[in-house]
Amino acid sequence: MKQIEQIVTATNFSAINIGKLNELNDYVLELSPEMKIPGKVFGGVALGATGGEFSFQVFQPGTETGFLHTHKQHEELYFFLGGKGEFQVDGQVFPVQEGCVVRVAPDGRRSVRNNGTTPLTMLCVQYRGNTFTAEDAADGVILNEPVKW
Repeated sequence: MKQIEQIVTATNFSAINIGKLNELNDYVLELSPEMKIPGKVFGGVALGATGGEFSFQVFQPGTETGFLHTHKQHEELYFFLGGKGEFQVDGQVFPVQEGCVVRVAPDGRRSVRNNGTTPLTMLCVQYRGNTFTAEDAADGVILNEPVKW
């Protein structure tokens, strides 16, 4: 089974390498001995992320999540990076493909499937819902110092 590569860790940052997207199927997420999800890897813990979580997942043609799920507090953004498939939220099914982004509120009953002919690859970002404010949009600070490479 593939493992995340730690690149560097320091006081204010960390970096990891998940690997090539076409090699995601080498990962297996084990939720329990009976439930193993091929092609899925979470990265937040490996990075030491404190405000959210993210995962990459690949669905081979003809595969799907296999279950509906919700969250207690977390909203999710699904970024589709390759392939075509379908997304379902609260019984509504719609097509997704490379370039699509889907936001689902915590209570949304969601699932994904690949009904295409090539792998469907996605990045899912998970964070606590209803926390971002207009004040947060101005949180960045541009520093008055040159960038030195």
